[in-house]
Amino acid sequence: MDFSDLHPWPVDGREAIALQRELAARVSLTCEGPLPLRRVAGVDVSHELHGQRLFGAVVVLSWPDLQPLASTSAEAEAPFPYIPGLLSFRELPVLLEAFRRLPLLPDLVLVDAQGIAHPRRLGLASHLGLWLDLPTIGCAKSRLCGEHGPPGRCKGDRVPLLIDGEELGALLTTRDKVKPLYISPGHRIDLASSIPLVLSCTRRYRLPEPTRLAHQLTNQLRLQARTGD
Repeated sequence: MDFSDLHPWPVDGREAIALQRELAARVSLTCEGPLPLRRVAGVDVSHELHGQRLFGAVVVLSWPDLQPLASTSAEAEAPFPYIPGLLSFRELPVLLEAFRRLPLLPDLVLVDAQGIAHPRRLGLASHLGLWLDLPTIGCAKSRLCGEHGPPGRCKGDRVPLLIDGEELGALLTTRDKVKPLYISPGHRIDLASSIPLVLSCTRRYRLPEPTRLAHQLTNQLRLQARTGD
C-alpha cells in the first residue's frame, strides 16, 4: 500500500504537542457520500515486556461477512518515549511500516486507540487516518479523557462521551453484560456513522473482529520474539 509522508517525526514532547494541534485542524468528520465498504482493517500494537520493542499488525477482513483477506506486521524499536496523550508518536511508525507491506487497500480502518476523544483531538486513530487518507474509527478499551454516564448492559446501548461539553465519542456496549468500548471518529467519518459500523464488525466478543484478530497477531509476534521461535 502506497501513501505519502505526512510530516517529519518530532524529537520531543513539545514538538509533538505543537504538531498535534496543527494536524487536528486537518481532521475531517464528514463522509464524502456513502462509504463503499468492502474491506475493513483492524490494527493493534503490542509492547515487548520490560523492553522497547514494538510489534504492529494490520488484519483486513471482507465486509460484511468478516472473512480474512490479508494481514501484515512489522517490528521496530520504540522511536519515542511513552508520554500520555502522545501515544501515536510512539506506535504509529511501526503501524505505517505494516501498512506499507499491505497488498490491498482497505475501505475503513478500526484502531485499538482513541480518535478525536483526545485532549487535543488527535488520538492515534485520527493521526493514522491523516497519514493514510482513509476513514478511521477509534475503538479504545479505556478512557483517555471526557465524562459520561453509566453505560448500558445490552449490545447496542450507547451513552455520550463529553469533552468540554461537546459529544466527541460514545461508550458503546458491543456484547451483553460486558464493559463497553470508547468509540470516537478518527478521520473522514462522523460519530453517527461510526457506531453502526463498529457493531457490524462485532460478533461473539467485546472487540470488533478486525481489531481482535490484529491483537491476537501482535501477541503472537511478541511471544515468538521472546522465545526465539
